[in-house]
Amino acid sequence: MKNYIFFTITTLTILLSGCSTKEVYEPKSVEADWDKESSIESELVDRAYNVALLDNRKVLDRDSIIDIAIDEDKRVISESDGWIISASIDGNVTLTSKNDSNITKSIDLKNTIAAASIKDNILAVLFANNDMALYDIDSQALVLKEQGSKSLAVDMKIVNPYFMKDLVIFSTLDGKIVIINITAKKRLRTVIVSSQDKFNNVIYFNMIDNKIIAATGTKILSLAQKEIRQKYEIRTIIDDGKMLYVATKQGDIISLTPELEVVNKIKLPFAHILGMISDDEKIYLLEKEEYLIEIDKKTFEYKIYKSDFSDGFVFVGDKVFYVDDTKISIK
Repeated sequence: MKNYIFFTITTLTILLSGCSTKEVYEPKSVEADWDKESSIESELVDRAYNVALLDNRKVLDRDSIIDIAIDEDKRVISESDGWIISASIDGNVTLTSKNDSNITKSIDLKNTIAAASIKDNILAVLFANNDMALYDIDSQALVLKEQGSKSLAVDMKIVNPYFMKDLVIFSTLDGKIVIINITAKKRLRTVIVSSQDKFNNVIYFNMIDNKIIAATGTKILSLAQKEIRQKYEIRTIIDDGKMLYVATKQGDIISLTPELEVVNKIKLPFAHILGMISDDEKIYLLEKEEYLIEIDKKTFEYKIYKSDFSDGFVFVGDKVFYVDDTKISIK
């Protein structure tokens, strides 16, 4: 029950934090209404890093609505290696095949789960208390467990464990990345991204140009032969495989190299960016006051369109923004 309260209060804090300022984004000019909008069959009621849950209990991944029903006592955790992972508050985990919803596996971990990923028969789990563990799905045996430091409060964007050959990289709730060798069953390295007291979990992780890129809400880390860090108050961050794109709480939109060098930057005063999508030569930003902003990646020239959506959960798909029961496509 304590873990349930932890997640509920954190979710409420994040949802209400955007309402504390009176100043809002007011563009000088708007091109037109964005005409690529439609309704979906049910409204969003929960989201995780790469998957969301609809009110009718169906699952929404980055591509489409999946005809898999999540039990009422479970929340959706992630989509990984062809499986939808869901779990109850007390750690009863269900794995459901994306290709055949009749194929399921269960494992009882007895603790609240924050994030999880699968590779072959290995389940990597980040618990709500920041502990990390690997399990053999077939035998349900514990392969490895590492204790994490306690975290007082977290952002909703909790990153799933990342598999890379014989390694699994955990993005922790207290601003670290932990690299574990699966074969050797041991921790190889721990790297600090940032050291805030709260809301310091890693909210973004990827490999770009053979570099580990990780970010919390206040700092970005680029890790290869050396560690590079830059401070930003990050609202959201994405990449296109070559460049990073950051939207800050001050309304700055910035493109960065994997070495964290600034390439382009514009300011949208008081803009509250709910999400970003990269597509070919442009990035698209969804702004809280119902605007869709289209930015050219090379020149950073931009156009603003008026959108139409209600407040609610926001989930960013591959080429689509979902807000409540509204689908906003960029194509």
